[in-house]
Amino acid sequence: MKAAVITFPGSNCDRDLAVAFDKAGATVTRVWHKDAGLPDGTDIVAIPGGFSFGDYLRCGAIAAQSPVAAAIKAHADRGGYVLGICNGFQVLTETGLLPGALMRNAGLKFVCKTVTLTVATRDSAYTNGWAKGDRVRIPVAHHDGNYTIDADGLARLKDEDRIAFTYAENPNGSTADIAGVLSANRRVLGMMPHPERVIEDAQGGADGSVLFRSLISAMAAA
Repeated sequence: MKAAVITFPGSNCDRDLAVAFDKAGATVTRVWHKDAGLPDGTDIVAIPGGFSFGDYLRCGAIAAQSPVAAAIKAHADRGGYVLGICNGFQVLTETGLLPGALMRNAGLKFVCKTVTLTVATRDSAYTNGWAKGDRVRIPVAHHDGNYTIDADGLARLKDEDRIAFTYAENPNGSTADIAGVLSANRRVLGMMPHPERVIEDAQGGADGSVLFRSLISAMAAA
C-alpha cells in the first residue's frame, strides 16, 4: 500500500503521519504542496496537522488552493482514500471533499490534551478495527476544531452513518460532539484528534495505531 503524505508551509505533523503509515507497513512518499500530481500508484493521500500557510484567511483555505489540491480531489473522485487530520480535516472541508466547517473553539482557547472518543461506526476502512461504541484515547491540539454543520447536513450524516468518532466530553463545542466524519463513499475521513501521536506505548498509548492497521488491512483485502 502506497501512502502520499502532503506537506504545506506550516505543516508540523507530516513526519509523524509518515512514521505512522510506515510502522503500519505502508510505503510512504512525501509530497510538497506545489507538486501538481501524486506519485504513481498512490492508494491513500494523507493531509497532516499543523498551521498551513499560518492559518491566514481561514484554516485550510489557502492550502485548498495549492497545486496539489486538484490532484487530491481527482484522487478522491476516482474512489481513492484520503485521510485529513486536524488541519488536514480543515483542508478537506475547504476543498469540499467533506461537508461542514471547522470554526473557532467554543471556549476561544487552544485545546491541547488527550481526550476520549467513542467509535460511532465501524463501517469504514479506517474504523473496522474497533467495535461500534468502543472508547479510545487520542490527543487533540487545535484552536479551530469546532465542527459546525447545519441541521440538514447533520441529518444526512446520521442517516448515512457517516459520523466516524464523537467526543465523550466535547472539548470545542462541535455539533453533536462530532470528532470525525466520512465522505459519502466512506473513503475520505476527516478528524480533529491526532491518531498518529499514539501509535506506540512510548507515546503514552497505542490506540491510534488501530486506525492505520485497519486501513492497510482493509485495502489489502480489497
